[in-house]
Amino acid sequence: MSSSPGSPQRQLHLNAFLMSTGHHEASWRLPESDPLASTDVEHYRKLARTAERGKLDSIFFADSPVLFGEVGRRPAGKLEPTVLLTAIAGATERIGLIATASTTYNEPYNLARRFASVDWASGGRAGWNVVTTAGPDAARNFGVDDQPAHAVRYERAAEFIEVAKKLWDSWDDDAVVADKAEGVWGDGERIRVIDHHGSHFKVRGPLNVPRPPQGHPLIVQAGSSEDGKDLAARYADAVFTAHQTLADAQAFYADLKTRTAAAGRNPDAIKVLPGIVPVIGATEAEALELERELDRLIKPEYARLQLAKTLRVAPEDLALDRELPDNLPSEDQIEGAKSRYTLIVQLARRERLTVRQLIGRLGGGRGHRTFTGTPVQVADAIQEWFDGVAADGFNIMPPVLPSGLETFVDQVVPILQERGLFRTEYTGSTLREHYGLERPANQYAGTPAPVLASVGAAL
Repeated sequence: MSSSPGSPQRQLHLNAFLMSTGHHEASWRLPESDPLASTDVEHYRKLARTAERGKLDSIFFADSPVLFGEVGRRPAGKLEPTVLLTAIAGATERIGLIATASTTYNEPYNLARRFASVDWASGGRAGWNVVTTAGPDAARNFGVDDQPAHAVRYERAAEFIEVAKKLWDSWDDDAVVADKAEGVWGDGERIRVIDHHGSHFKVRGPLNVPRPPQGHPLIVQAGSSEDGKDLAARYADAVFTAHQTLADAQAFYADLKTRTAAAGRNPDAIKVLPGIVPVIGATEAEALELERELDRLIKPEYARLQLAKTLRVAPEDLALDRELPDNLPSEDQIEGAKSRYTLIVQLARRERLTVRQLIGRLGGGRGHRTFTGTPVQVADAIQEWFDGVAADGFNIMPPVLPSGLETFVDQVVPILQERGLFRTEYTGSTLREHYGLERPANQYAGTPAPVLASVGAAL
């Protein structure tokens, strides 16, 4: 297990959050960028190899079952991330591979099988970022008129994860006998139906994939609402979160660790990884110029439309050169992305930003912290939050790809390594080992399993 905060052995965990040409919405307009990168598998393979060269814990792909935002604004097409991770697995050896998948618009059996398959295909490097998809547009893609209520989505997510874990545990680790001499491939007494009957799901099982190499793929959670934090405390191995200030990050960190302990888990068993968008230059002036160049390329008419959707107001209510209107919806009226809504409104109010200025601040990381400076300054910013017990590591969100990731790996990572804050070599081969997490025991260990003659074809 990883060390507790303050221990000299405690080290950072770094995940590379990869998004087409980069996280800044105008990155695709730079001369160096390939506007077709979002569907180029080799582009992502190269990025994964770069992250692996830097000994990062993992790479991560966001996803949503809906065409997101205005297609004129930035590259909008996305490959299905578990398929993409399988393609990347063969081009890498050690780095963890995390994909987002919705518990609102999937079924536990199919998704448990998919992540078990990626775990096998990668040799134990798979992770699942659990999301409770919000928004009426996604709902209509699945024959539903509107999104389920916030509380219902999180109730479904909790049961979804429970069912997935049961399915992964439906095979004992030694269920595959592979005895050629006796002619026995698998032992049906070590494979069991799960017979789950819950509020949202009825699943018999067993899974048709043996127990994954990691036992369970790594579980990641990215919601920071009250329901999101409770879900993370019960199930997550890592949490991706967004904060603008050290004080807010410290409060979130302490709260989540307390909730994790209250859920009967070791607080060290959950890693808190805030997002950071590092805009890096050889000098501070060079970094600031890159930031200004990117912001100049933002088309405010597109960005205002997206901001209006996020804030649940009409675009014409957001005058570009005025502050946010006073009559915004309350957080209680927001059914999706509650924590991001609150973060954006608080940022705008705290710094008295005009809509145009707010659009610029959100253009790089959609509410995640953007930090602009030299490699040493970026390393200092990371260390400040890490030493300040605000993070166990960071979700690195390069504003431009591939150059932003290459610069981080080649110029920031060595500084963190020299300070003893980050590994110089991988010491494990699985994603759980990278995060210092134990392989979970099978929840059915020691209990008899029924003979599976009636489940399907003979093993």
